[in-house]
Amino acid sequence: MPKFDYIAMTEAGARVTGVLEADTESAALRAMAEKRLFPVTIRDKGATQQNRNKKRKVRDSDLGTCYGQLADLLGSGVPLLRALDSLIKSTPSTNLRDLLKEIRGQVADGKSLTETLRQWPEVFPPLHTAMIQAGERAAFMEEVLRSLSGFIERFEELRSKVMGALIYPALLSGLGALVMILALMFFVPKFEPLLANAKKPLPSELMFALSHLVRGYWYLVLGGIVAVVAGVMSVLKSPTARIKLERWQLKIPVVGMALRLLAITRFCRILGTMLANGVPLLHALKISKDATGSKILADNIAEAAEAVRDGKRLSEPLTKGRFIPEQILAMIAVAEESNNLDKVLVQIADTVERRTNRQVDQAVRLIEPAILCLVAGGIGFLALGLLLPIFTMASALGSK
Repeated sequence: MPKFDYIAMTEAGARVTGVLEADTESAALRAMAEKRLFPVTIRDKGATQQNRNKKRKVRDSDLGTCYGQLADLLGSGVPLLRALDSLIKSTPSTNLRDLLKEIRGQVADGKSLTETLRQWPEVFPPLHTAMIQAGERAAFMEEVLRSLSGFIERFEELRSKVMGALIYPALLSGLGALVMILALMFFVPKFEPLLANAKKPLPSELMFALSHLVRGYWYLVLGGIVAVVAGVMSVLKSPTARIKLERWQLKIPVVGMALRLLAITRFCRILGTMLANGVPLLHALKISKDATGSKILADNIAEAAEAVRDGKRLSEPLTKGRFIPEQILAMIAVAEESNNLDKVLVQIADTVERRTNRQVDQAVRLIEPAILCLVAGGIGFLALGLLLPIFTMASALGSK
């Protein structure tokens, strides 16, 4: 239990100091009031308030499980505070357990769950807090938490699918780069004395120059790579540069379509889930705009939100962006007419997600041979740079 240092005044006007054990600062103040003490200062002995509110790192999978368990407890008629106590005892994640203790303490002090969760936006993004707020206001918290749990589960599945598909190409790229560097540092120098007097063609000159550069000025090479990466990251912070890069990415065969479908899946699932849980359309559009992962689609959604505010339908401004395929826009338009937008958006997300999985598989199948060709080209460059001088020397000896 946290300990609080305090300085207080007694009824007689005497100044006293001490330490209290309490769940929260408010509980400590109540305990001081019962002792008829008037607090001057009070602080957490273990940490300052700033440190207590430091950023937390909680895995999405743990958070999704927590939402599901809380929904089950509330659905069984367990009060919120008792449900939080049960989660604190059963949660295996240390970070999440500590966070739940702070949440429980603030809810016990009279704060709403939404107000409490908003103190940790790195754990509970606006999407979560908006849905929970709607659930608190309309008294269907259990349904909201189940929806959030399923939402996180689906997104984790899609993320795992994409990341799992990229692991093998990333390993190929890293292994190929490592082989090239080791060869330039340790393998190529052994041939340099043997070929010192031989006539070297351009590939050989380039190979030995690269070897000297890597061996003698590796720190400059490393610094240059870091500088280039930092420069690219700095440039990409500009909205104009991000849009240009994304437009170029969308033009890549197969890969571009996979990126487009991934952004559309996120948009439809987030917007549909929020609408189904009572979040107003304009607020839902604002949140879903920032979660698509696509700057082009985000700008299109922002324009659509302004059009909706002016009384227009959502499908009309989305059509002008030309990011979302016509068949999906037609489904959205029909859903608006039938007042069934939330369900249709989730169905679209399910359908597009299956297409996204196929596009990701196709993209990976194209990336793998491309990387293999690059690795083979690098090894071929090394072999060519070493063999050409040998062939030149053999030809010169044969002509004599």
